[in-house]
Amino acid sequence: MAHPKHKISNTRRDKRRTHYKAVAPTLATCPVTGTVHIYHRAYWVEGSLYYKGKVVMQKNEAE
Repeated sequence: MAHPKHKISNTRRDKRRTHYKAVAPTLATCPVTGTVHIYHRAYWVEGSLYYKGKVVMQKNEAE
């Protein structure tokens, strides 16, 4: 096993990891409702749950 002869500083270690960045999620616009949402996720619009432009579930009106 190789052992380092000197301690690597935090700055030098962090420089090696700079290519790991937070990426904003890709957004899509629904062709039916015009709502902006995250790809491959269901989204609520006025009491209805949509996925791929189709109504998947209605909010329960008994509440």
